[in-house]
Amino acid sequence: MDLESKLRHVMDFPRPGIDFIDITTVLQDAEALKDCLGQMKEKVIEIAGEDFDLIVGPESRGFIFGAPLAYMLGKGFVLIRKKGKLPYKTVSVEYELEYGKDVLEIHEDAIEPGQKVVIVDDLLATGGTSYSNIQLVKKLGGKVMGLVYFVELTYLKGREKLKDYRVESIVKIHS
Repeated sequence: MDLESKLRHVMDFPRPGIDFIDITTVLQDAEALKDCLGQMKEKVIEIAGEDFDLIVGPESRGFIFGAPLAYMLGKGFVLIRKKGKLPYKTVSVEYELEYGKDVLEIHEDAIEPGQKVVIVDDLLATGGTSYSNIQLVKKLGGKVMGLVYFVELTYLKGREKLKDYRVESIVKIHS
């Protein structure tokens, strides 16, 4: 299935000059969603085979893809959230945004030292948020096997920031 053709482009959202890639059109189409998850599952298997412990999904669209993939693969699922959203003790990392800084957190007991994880998210842009996710996993002693995305904006060169890791994506948008 041509999943790229199912994406909706919303110009000037959330601000002028941004071409927002809307994935909700894929989520609401049962066949497209099934195909997307099937392709993402294959990418996870390419990266880690069966030899990994957890799928990590960052807030919020990483939850949409990560949780069902964890279920499909018989693995646990770990959340990464913005500061103040998790109820238990956390470790955190601060990261840069275009317009300032933000903080991501993970429960301090979410990953045991030595556990192997695959990070799953909806979109790879500049790689900054993904790099922060990697730092959280590493703080807990986890090993990142690789990262899987639904959409990759190749022109933003996010792979360069993640060059030490295996990166896979389903849809690549080049401009």
